[in-house]
Amino acid sequence: MSADTSAFQSDVRYEPNDRPPRLLVAGLGLQLAILTISGIVLTPLIVIKAAGGSESYMLWAIFASVVISGVSTILQAVRIGRIGAGYVLLMGTSGAFIAICITAIAQGGPAMLATLVIISSLFQFALARRLSLLRRIITPTVAGTVIMLISVTVMPIIFDLLDNVQDAAHPQAAPLSALVTVLVITAIAIKGTGVFRLWAPVAGIVAGSIVGGFLGIYDTAGISESAWIGFPQGGWPGFDLSFGPTFWTLLPGFIFVTVIGAIETIGDSVAIQRISWRRPRAVDFRSVQGAVAADGVGNLLSGCAGTVPNTTYSSSVSVTELTGVGARGVGIATGTIFLILACFPKALSVILAIPSPVAAGYLAILVAMLFVVGMKVVVQDGIDYRKGMIAGVSFWVGVGFQNGVIFPEYFAEFAGGLLQNGMTAGGLTALLLTLFVEVTEPRRRRIELPFHITALPKIREFLRSFASKSGWEEAMADRLDIASEETLLTLLEQRTASDQEEPSRRLHIIAHKEGDEAVLEFVASATEENLQDQIALLGERATEAPIEQEMSLRLLKHIASSVQHQQYHDMDILTVRVKAPVHSSD
Repeated sequence: MSADTSAFQSDVRYEPNDRPPRLLVAGLGLQLAILTISGIVLTPLIVIKAAGGSESYMLWAIFASVVISGVSTILQAVRIGRIGAGYVLLMGTSGAFIAICITAIAQGGPAMLATLVIISSLFQFALARRLSLLRRIITPTVAGTVIMLISVTVMPIIFDLLDNVQDAAHPQAAPLSALVTVLVITAIAIKGTGVFRLWAPVAGIVAGSIVGGFLGIYDTAGISESAWIGFPQGGWPGFDLSFGPTFWTLLPGFIFVTVIGAIETIGDSVAIQRISWRRPRAVDFRSVQGAVAADGVGNLLSGCAGTVPNTTYSSSVSVTELTGVGARGVGIATGTIFLILACFPKALSVILAIPSPVAAGYLAILVAMLFVVGMKVVVQDGIDYRKGMIAGVSFWVGVGFQNGVIFPEYFAEFAGGLLQNGMTAGGLTALLLTLFVEVTEPRRRRIELPFHITALPKIREFLRSFASKSGWEEAMADRLDIASEETLLTLLEQRTASDQEEPSRRLHIIAHKEGDEAVLEFVASATEENLQDQIALLGERATEAPIEQEMSLRLLKHIASSVQHQQYHDMDILTVRVKAPVHSSD
């Protein structure tokens, strides 16, 4: 295997397909709603106030954002067709869009914003459909780095929340309520066992809010003034279909931020898969494609409603890691609570009244755990000096831009302040460095053949030619011969009956040299089971009588230094690395 994932196995109590007690599902759904509702509400509030939008439009945009977040969160969990991840992935308004959305409203009005969001959302659907073509650019190293940079981006907001209390409040109210929140969550999470650990976040918020209430920072005035049931009157901006200079000037910025948001979604969907199963398993990129597609649906709905675009909220990854509950019912419950809160302003105000220092303490723990999840995503892909360089340089570039210390006189106003966001700047750096590595790699050798056993002689001829031109001796050519034969046989065994009836299926083989290893990529029609997981299971069933397919997998495991199986909706990509024998010359 490419990395030892056992060291990172989560203490999972409920997997995605499990059905935990309803009270637990509702409680965790409420936790996630409490955690994220303020961000969902505050992002459009900040954007519209900064851009000078009207009060009626602001109320509409907030209402629409909460409803769309609920719908898209449920969609992520239930996975309808090829849309949705099938995991607990919260959706909410994206902070990365703040700068560009303010510019759009200020220069073209809310209708211009709506049109730009709709057009840019189409790129997410295209990315989801053809994600396999970008596999060498949007890598786990890029996704993991973006996840780590989310922590860098959010931490300044958390620090601001610590001091966000009334001037007349007790001077120790903010530090005491935040400290109690952190201590209670940490103590229960570290020492708690069984069901008690699952309620650590709720216990921390309640304890911190009680302390804040005694010290006068839990504001109940907004709760009493809010209506029980209410809907915004008007405010929908419509669309601007003039497609004038303002539209074409702003469209590239919207597309770029949309791609960065998609990379964040990819990182979150990879991370949630890593921590939602008791037994470590290979990432299912069909689920990743579904997550990006659901993100696109959220953005499309946001554009139709004329509000700020959506993205996945990484806090769902942190809460899943903290509680050990990955059941998709939690995502359905959270989305349902969002929909309820949108229609009941008084219930929404109860959550928004939670003191800012309490929210800051809660977020600080989740962000710290999220940083570690990003590290795991980078390391589990197998890290070498190139990946380490990309992750390290990109991370610190993101930190520098987030803190405004990298030539601010040149970059502060670039593209409407786009690079002031550490996640955007670092993510772009990781993409460019990965693209540079890909472009400067030696030319890969390729061959296209029928996906059939009769292609084996041509595969052998192709790989022997590749080994010879790479400077390897006969022993390495024999290894490549065995590895390719076992890979082809195993892929053919995985085909469904409908696949076997179609003679038009093609197999692409891509070969290149990395140091003393040959890297072979077998690109074929999709299969049902992940071979990487099956190879990992072989060691646990060593005492059983091996069937024919397992014999092929055992030979492949013995010959290959690593096997990585990426499954997409349209294709399977099996990457096999074969190390040259010690006596072979390079």
